[in-house]
Amino acid sequence: MKYGIVVRYEFDIRWLQLSREQRGEQEAVFQKDIVGPFTDRLSVRHFDAEAFSTDYSDFLFIETDDIKAYYYFIEKLRDSEFIAQGWVRIRDISIGLQDGYKEYENDAS
Repeated sequence: MKYGIVVRYEFDIRWLQLSREQRGEQEAVFQKDIVGPFTDRLSVRHFDAEAFSTDYSDFLFIETDDIKAYYYFIEKLRDSEFIAQGWVRIRDISIGLQDGYKEYENDAS
């Protein structure tokens, strides 16, 4: 079963006070150290949302068949400088199953 997960988060003012070069360096760390170990099991895409929402500034859209890999990804994120430095605050997480009803119908019959 394929899971679709939306992780909504907000960048803190401390993040915005970093230069664009420093933010770019941290983005490289995020891609290499946090996303990198899971690229064989997770698809992670980033979307800017600050022009469209006041509840969060950005979100990740994650797709996976491996919910354990997703959980470990979140643990790695929580252990990162992004959270420890207060640069990012996770606002909300939504999860769903792609065509879950079809799986149910196949299993129920």
